[in-house]
Amino acid sequence: MRGPIANLLDDLPPAGSDEVFEPLLERPGVRLERIVSSGQSTPPDAWYDQEQDEWVMIVAGAARLCIEGQGVFDMKAGDSVFLPAHCRHRVEWTDPRQQTVWLALHLWNEARASGPAAAVQGAASGGNPGD
Repeated sequence: MRGPIANLLDDLPPAGSDEVFEPLLERPGVRLERIVSSGQSTPPDAWYDQEQDEWVMIVAGAARLCIEGQGVFDMKAGDSVFLPAHCRHRVEWTDPRQQTVWLALHLWNEARASGPAAAVQGAASGGNPGD
């Protein structure tokens, strides 16, 4: 037993046909989740167009991310990207030979968040908490 310590690479779900989304922390205006991909990608004509900001990092594995108007980017363990709300993006590829583990932080705008979650949002967007 490791007490309160968790490892994002422990207890991975078995590789399957679907990506697995696991919430790690949820608070008003904030959601942190682990996403495990096993060769999945966004359908060819689909785009993510989210109401919230998202910061995502590859913890293990590899992926190819397309950001509308910016290009296609290969990502490996340790790489991260900030996707502002309504930044259309899609996952072009994830490594089918190994599981790709993502850490995703979703941040809703201050109009929907209050208290400490709003301060986190302000800090994440480069502002000062409480501004």
